[in-house]
Amino acid sequence: MGTVDLVKLTEKTKKLTAMVVEDEGEANALLSSTFKNFFADVTSAFNGEEALKLYETLQPDIIFVDIVMDGMDGLELSRKLRLLNPNQIIIVISASNDIEKIAESIEIGVNSFIQKPIDTKKIIELLGNVTALVTKKKKIETKTFSISLPLDLYELVDDNAKAESISKNAVIIRALRSFYNEK
Repeated sequence: MGTVDLVKLTEKTKKLTAMVVEDEGEANALLSSTFKNFFADVTSAFNGEEALKLYETLQPDIIFVDIVMDGMDGLELSRKLRLLNPNQIIIVISASNDIEKIAESIEIGVNSFIQKPIDTKKIIELLGNVTALVTKKKKIETKTFSISLPLDLYELVDDNAKAESISKNAVIIRALRSFYNEK
């Protein structure tokens, strides 16, 4: 891995939200506090059911999920998240080295699998991959054109769209019309 500019990486991740789903209290607290250094907001859930309820209202950019949990495990949660949002970024963080569970997580389509314990190098590499995934995910497409926006511009478009209860595409089309009518 080459040299990573942590300032630039953090500038990108600070525009994102995350959820940590981990049933062990100490591990949940550790992961949450670590990720709070990088993300704008980090929500904690201690089981799959709680995570699903929180997801419906918060819809975080990234979800970090443990595989082995009581009740709904991380794999079942990932399946349900995929049904709700096929593009949701899901990162499995687990101490499990069960090949069947790892294979199943790949079949479900999780974006990444990180083995515990996690060291600083793994976190930095993971965050670099996550920002690349989010940038790719936030490409806005319509029937007539496709446009990729820098993340900060995307956030502005997203905020304007939410404020006016219209689609992001409508905001972009209006801006393009305004731009071309002024010339």
